[in-house]
Amino acid sequence: MDLRKLKTLIDLVAESDISELEVTEGADSKVRIVKQTPVAYTPQPQVQAYAPPPAPIQQSAQTAPVPAASSESAGETKREISGHIVKAPMVGTFYRAPNPSAPPFVEVGMSVKEGDTLCIIEAMKLLNEIEADKSGVIKEILVENAEPIEYGQPLFVIG
Repeated sequence: MDLRKLKTLIDLVAESDISELEVTEGADSKVRIVKQTPVAYTPQPQVQAYAPPPAPIQQSAQTAPVPAASSESAGETKREISGHIVKAPMVGTFYRAPNPSAPPFVEVGMSVKEGDTLCIIEAMKLLNEIEADKSGVIKEILVENAEPIEYGQPLFVIG
């Protein structure tokens, strides 16, 4: 069948009210054109049922409530930290020591000079040494060992 004839048939089906057309021309040439009709949307009636409020959850003494934990961590970030804050320059995993059996690079109360290694951040299998950008005394270590950290997250307070 000629391409122009086929195009004309498609246009005729598209413009008419018929939804299907089948044309046979010769022994081996057969064309069937089916027009897709959009499915009519019928909204279901909405039934509003009264649902009783959920029962309060009894918590054991061993488990802490999740909202309380998140509000405590939010409270920690809002507390006033005096001193210079060393922030994470990248996303990765925070390590306080070069290997698990080695002592940490720094401890609270240690004096550090600018350029001293404070920790290692592993990012994409690369170990990046993070150095002090200011001399002083480590007042606080804000991250636990082997904890995942985000870009810009406070790591140390140097006083």
